Amino acid sequence: MSDSGGGLTPMSTGRAGGSSTTNQTTAGDRGAMETIAHKKEIYTYEAPWLVYGLSWSERQDHPYRLAVGSFVDDYANQVRVVSLDQESGEFECTGEFEHPYPPTKVQWIPDPQANHPDLIATTGDYLRLWHVGGEESDDSASSSSTSSTKGSTVGSARGSESTGDGVAEGSTPIVLRSLLNNNRTFEFCAPLTSLDWNRQDPSLIGTSSIDTTCTVWNVEREQVVTQLIAHDKDVYDIAWSHGTHVFATVGADGSVRVFDLRSLEHSTIVYETGGTDPAPLLRVSWNRIDHNYLATLALDSNQVTVLDIRMPSVPAATLSGHEGPVNSLAWAPHSSCHLCTASEDQHALIWDLSPLPSPVEDPILAYGAGEKINQIQWSGTHTDWISIAFANKLQILRV
Repeated sequence: MSDSGGGLTPMSTGRAGGSSTTNQTTAGDRGAMETIAHKKEIYTYEAPWLVYGLSWSERQDHPYRLAVGSFVDDYANQVRVVSLDQESGEFECTGEFEHPYPPTKVQWIPDPQANHPDLIATTGDYLRLWHVGGEESDDSASSSSTSSTKGSTVGSARGSESTGDGVAEGSTPIVLRSLLNNNRTFEFCAPLTSLDWNRQDPSLIGTSSIDTTCTVWNVEREQVVTQLIAHDKDVYDIAWSHGTHVFATVGADGSVRVFDLRSLEHSTIVYETGGTDPAPLLRVSWNRIDHNYLATLALDSNQVTVLDIRMPSVPAATLSGHEGPVNSLAWAPHSSCHLCTASEDQHALIWDLSPLPSPVEDPILAYGAGEKINQIQWSGTHTDWISIAFANKLQILRV
């Protein structure tokens, strides 16, 4: 575990939300850049496995807290909760739980004011909800008619004991609260590829699956709100727009589709990769401020496509700054015109889209990680911080 700059090297110093500059930074200058108000700009946590799942907690009473999920080619995987000690500048693992198979998505409940239980949602073979700081009696997985009792015991959590591999003494217990199976006919469901928690109504979670369906859950009642065939092939991602009705999906058929829970008879195809063999689309994300815009990325593509749903089919912008396939993207939670992308070219780029509809040719900020970047997330509570996952490392950095 380290609090040094490590593998991240700022390549330019434009500020998201501010003016753009192009000062080059050498390793010798890094010490000066790591200090803003006497605080470092980069903090690193090293896990004992490849890091894939990544999510910022939004609770204001738990600053600089994240969940990280493993990607191990085995049944036994893990999710850890890590928090930055602002006095020591060190990350501390405050809790962990075992997870069957690698979690395809890890997400904290969007609850800044702590009005709900402190929950983490994960997808993989099922949708699971984990209660951080919960009691064993909170595990209601085996009592729900939509839950699989077979899977209710596979996710064990560690509480107060030290594990000897970086988990703190007296760590917070984490218990399995719900295990939700969207297949009402069989005990097992098709693997889930992603999830998204509705920000306006935290009782709603949407999931996507390789069986071409999307499912919207009321997780408080542990009931399916609706399940629909969303694409012609596997569905790889789902994202809520503003409000509680509209969401977008992407999949192996190469299309971006928008659905409205108030009118599920129809969906709107806002973009298709086209051609005789359309490139699968892997990720989709709505602009958090201007809900007319969303962004998507295709399999093995070094480009990110930005869409304006008022003008479907034609990209509003194509961002081509990466030299390798793009793996992840994240909109700024506090700005309508800033987007961060991460790639196998070992770089995270921040783009300023304010020139639209004029072309956007270059990013305003770039970071080099030294390894292929698997995930990137922008903190909704600490909006001048982003997190990236590469190799066995989590890094948070000021932008």
